[in-house]
Amino acid sequence: MDELTRAFASRGDLAHLALFLWASGASGLLVWALKELASSNRRFNDFVAEIARLTRFFNDRR
Repeated sequence: MDELTRAFASRGDLAHLALFLWASGASGLLVWALKELASSNRRFNDFVAEIARLTRFFNDRR
């Protein structure tokens, strides 16, 4: 990574390097957020399925 930074610095493209690092960080955060959202939806779906199972169980007991 140090060689890459030196190559950008020698050509005067530090702004491009900063933009690339910002975009990479933002993209990484987006991927992480989407992964967390998917797992949250999965947990909520499991919760709703358990509530439905309990409702069927109590309705069958009557």
